[in-house]
Amino acid sequence: MKKQFKAESKKLLDMMINSIYTNKEIFLRELISNASDALDKLYFTSLTDKKLKVNNDDLEIRIELDQNERTIKIIDNGIGMNKDELENNLGTIAKSGSELFKESSDQKQNIAIIGQFGVGFYSAFMVSSKIVVNSKSINSLEGYTWTSSGADGYTIKENAKKENGTEVILYLKENTDDINYDEFLDDITIEKLVKKYSDYIRYPIKMETSKDDEKDKDKSKEDEILNSMIPIWKKNKKDVKDDEYNDFYSDKFYDYEKPLKIIRSEVEGRCSYTSLLFIPSRAPYDYYTKEFEKGLQLYSKGVLIMDKCSELLPDYFSFVKGLVDSEDVSLNISRETLQENYQIELIAKSLETKIKKELENMLKNSREDYENFFDNFGKQLKYGIYSSYGMKKDDLVDLLLYKSSKTKKYITLKEYIENMQEAQKTIYYACGESLDKIDLLPQVEMVKEKGYEILYLTDYLDEFVIKTMMNYDNKEFMNVADEKMDLDTQEEKENLKKANEENKNMFSLMKDVLGDKVNSIQFTHRLKNHPVCLTTKGDVSVEMEKVLNAMPNQNDIKAEVIMEINENHEISKKLEQLYKKDDKEKLEKYTKILYAQARLIEGLSIDNPTEISNLVCEIMAKDK
Repeated sequence: MKKQFKAESKKLLDMMINSIYTNKEIFLRELISNASDALDKLYFTSLTDKKLKVNNDDLEIRIELDQNERTIKIIDNGIGMNKDELENNLGTIAKSGSELFKESSDQKQNIAIIGQFGVGFYSAFMVSSKIVVNSKSINSLEGYTWTSSGADGYTIKENAKKENGTEVILYLKENTDDINYDEFLDDITIEKLVKKYSDYIRYPIKMETSKDDEKDKDKSKEDEILNSMIPIWKKNKKDVKDDEYNDFYSDKFYDYEKPLKIIRSEVEGRCSYTSLLFIPSRAPYDYYTKEFEKGLQLYSKGVLIMDKCSELLPDYFSFVKGLVDSEDVSLNISRETLQENYQIELIAKSLETKIKKELENMLKNSREDYENFFDNFGKQLKYGIYSSYGMKKDDLVDLLLYKSSKTKKYITLKEYIENMQEAQKTIYYACGESLDKIDLLPQVEMVKEKGYEILYLTDYLDEFVIKTMMNYDNKEFMNVADEKMDLDTQEEKENLKKANEENKNMFSLMKDVLGDKVNSIQFTHRLKNHPVCLTTKGDVSVEMEKVLNAMPNQNDIKAEVIMEINENHEISKKLEQLYKKDDKEKLEKYTKILYAQARLIEGLSIDNPTEISNLVCEIMAKDK
């Protein structure tokens, strides 16, 4: 007599099969996990039942494939189920025999049961048109068979099974144009799925696999254990060599270079977990693209739940690869998504602290390794500060490195402060495409001449990060190309102010020539040998203008530019002579040439290069 599912309707079963699970291969993970639970139950029952003799070495899970019948069998010799348990556990969706066993056990604190939600079994209907479950409980003389073809209901009848345990038989659906169910009858496919999801089930998962006979060049069948059973992160640390970690990393994360850093930790507390993390030696080819997907593998009791759990890592540590295994993480009924985010948040916060500490140790004790790391992933740390609007500054700022004008080598901001002159109150920096190009900037020369160290910012993100941080150790950052940059003595300031005041009418005429291309024109003392430079006022520098205008869908963003002319250079005297002679035409030509020079020095384009070339040639030809 066919029975109906007690608590659910056809609609619920259909919704669970088609909506909760995102890929059909999950069914094997679920059935193997159930089998593992049955073995666990038998083992733990034997600890309190002295009449029950169980040899742990005999406990196993078997998979049998039949291409002719198109069936898959998952067999265990665990505790089994009697008629009532089949009725309750398989006849009522979302009722879990594993959870009931755990709650009733005297050793509930020591039991790590995987299948506590009671619906994983039904994932098998994604690939099966019919499911048969043959089971015999260790406490029952009779065996029973549960049979169902889906939401229409199920039957239970007695069978002749002699040994305790459960056999689940899946009759695969017919192939369609979109789905080839026969792939699950291939032993290589099954082996890959076991390795992917159930490699660390504590009991051997056995299957007869096809092997080439070297002598007869024929195919023979032999038993093979598909899973490794003991995860590397569960082994005693002292028993695992670095080469084993490196091999594991290479196999699991497809990186042919050994990791730069291996981080293994075991944490107990509100949410206990084990983690095995790796910092790669180099950035993946797609790391700085939209296609890159961050995340750690998430295991629950050795079973892979998520291949990339993004919630476990902040974006600025997205380069970390590895895994987390926790018995405390609550899952939803599909085991594929997380039910209670606070547990993941606890783990994520703990991992963040651990990763930061390991990076700080690397910076302190393995400088060369850290600089290699920073070359690959430093941009991500900077982005962490910028994207958080400076909220993560205190966490990340001491991990940043910058090249210095004194050594052209990396230094930290802390090291810059330690090297500062006694009266220095400002951290100086300069921006450019490369160290060499920054060295050629006119604004850099005088700062170096005065003995001040300059941070060279060559990453497009650098100045945005500096602006976000605003200061470090109560020292403000100062761009050497900022109009506020001032190294003059009080006397020099007064002399410069006087010179600019005396020539304000000349600068007004020159400004009229350039129009809104510059905010103003003035003499400066910031230059040593160079005749002219551009400085900026406000929040947008020339380098930031370049970056912003290079972005898609951006308006024409302009920095507030000031053209500064070296008062001590011969060109300043020439300009004054032209103005006094009222030679406006020639003053206009000199103004255009000086502005073009200043833009070229900054790596900016000029609007009319032909005009500038002609002007230069004209002046050169007239020079006698």
